[in-house]
Amino acid sequence: MDTSIPKDLFTFFKKLQKNNNREWFNENKSEFKTLESKVKKIYNHLGELMNVHDQIDKVKVFRIYRDVRFSKNKLPYKTHFGGSFHRKKPELRGGYYLHIQPNNESFIAIGFWEPNKDDLMRIRKEFELDDNEIRDILSDKKFKSVWGDFVGEELKTAPRGFDKNHKAIDLIRKKQYIFIKKYRDSEVFADNFIEDVNTSFKSARPYLDYMSDVLTTNLNGESLL
Repeated sequence: MDTSIPKDLFTFFKKLQKNNNREWFNENKSEFKTLESKVKKIYNHLGELMNVHDQIDKVKVFRIYRDVRFSKNKLPYKTHFGGSFHRKKPELRGGYYLHIQPNNESFIAIGFWEPNKDDLMRIRKEFELDDNEIRDILSDKKFKSVWGDFVGEELKTAPRGFDKNHKAIDLIRKKQYIFIKKYRDSEVFADNFIEDVNTSFKSARPYLDYMSDVLTTNLNGESLL
């Protein structure tokens, strides 16, 4: 199958940016549905490729309709496609995300976007106890060449109950544990784009598997499953 991102998709999104209203969208909905069908096939194909090196039990492409109920931005439509790839729970934690958007705004992401209270505490306690293994993973040349450094929200100081002078405080104060790799439009339209995304996701396995091990055991290393 053709796994290249159709250039018509970005043309459509750029038009939608200028005409983000229901009347215009409804007049052009048939074009959107054709593009959406192609994109969903590409996301599902990527999920199949990922299942060779991971266990993906769900691929979800998010709807184009924005939830404007609690947003100051009342524009009704997104001007991008986003989709997540869920790892098999409960033993495999973390997730993958692919974001396709014109104007060099496309990116992929991996990790833990909104860890719940218990998971966040467990991660912080692990780093407080021993940060050697996570630092070895993060400093690995192959991993770093793809993913760089952590991005996301963090506290300005230490979380309650943690020493602000702890040697791992740079890791402990984080609220999200995510990495992002950005793509230019020309890279998105390249024939090997999906292959590159898959290879990049594969390179994240040491990090995701380590974090999965942390979140499925207690501080003594005993399984919680």
